[in-house]
Amino acid sequence: MSIIASKSKDSLINEQIKAREVMVIGPNGEQLGTKGLNDALTLANYAGFDLVLINPNGNPPVCKIMDYNKFKYENKKRTKENLKKQREANLDMKEYRLSVTIDIHDFNTRVKNSARYLEKGHKVKATIRFKGREMAHPELGKNVLMRFAEANESVAIVEQQPKLEGRIMSMILSPKKEK
Repeated sequence: MSIIASKSKDSLINEQIKAREVMVIGPNGEQLGTKGLNDALTLANYAGFDLVLINPNGNPPVCKIMDYNKFKYENKKRTKENLKKQREANLDMKEYRLSVTIDIHDFNTRVKNSARYLEKGHKVKATIRFKGREMAHPELGKNVLMRFAEANESVAIVEQQPKLEGRIMSMILSPKKEK
């Protein structure tokens, strides 16, 4: 028998429960009926588990016989997993605009900034807008985008190859999965 719950957000266990009578649920989920608090504590102690108050607002309050440390561990693990899934769903995409005639220093600055953004786990969209006669040579724009992808290949993979839509060519990079 252990007394672990000390914070107000934790469930009440064992001697912390103040109700006179409680509805008891066994360790395998079977209902054991309404018992006096001392009888319920004896049952839990005999089973080698804790008596945990599940629903204090019930009439009578509902308690379950379970291993409280395991229960807390599984709840913590489940919460952590949910936060991880939520973080994955909220990833952003940042757009970096390049041009066919981009200078080497501007190019390097965009590569450095995009690499930093990719390392945080976000996606990057690189775009080139063709102006005037640049439209006659879309392969030059594709070369710039491929150079951009090669410069970021240590932290990213190409999710979508360069694609021309009207006057804009775009490519999407996503971070490499760490194993």
